[in-house]
Amino acid sequence: MSEVHHMAGHLIRRLHQISVAVFTDRMAREGLDLTPVQFAAMSILAEQPGLDQATLAGLIAYDRATLGGVVDRLEAKGLIDRRVSEKDRRARVLRLTEAGEALHAAAHPIAAELQHDILSGLTAEEREEMVRLLGKATRSGNAKSRAPLASGLE
Repeated sequence: MSEVHHMAGHLIRRLHQISVAVFTDRMAREGLDLTPVQFAAMSILAEQPGLDQATLAGLIAYDRATLGGVVDRLEAKGLIDRRVSEKDRRARVLRLTEAGEALHAAAHPIAAELQHDILSGLTAEEREEMVRLLGKATRSGNAKSRAPLASGLE
């Protein structure tokens, strides 16, 4: 094996590829047209309806400009509603529609279950430790990200 196959960055990139493939395949098998980022955005909106796009981007650690496209696609699918904020006319607030709530409710247990498949080569204890260590690594490196998780939310 090449040295690159033992580098954290390479292994994290590969695990991300695996994670996206597992998520996409499972959702497609269930007849759900949803990406991991769309699911993350919908999950936050299910918990906190009425957020503006910039706040949502911070809560899922996603670039604001790129999140605009995600929101556009969710709105085009009829899954979210985007309206002018009553507090700030420049901002748009987001809410799940009834169809968005139904899709999220259907997708949530599937997304929770497939987490085991992403780390399928590990025991339950190893998966728990891996998630703990990934959380620790992402929290400590948050400020280095181009799209950091909004502070105080970790």
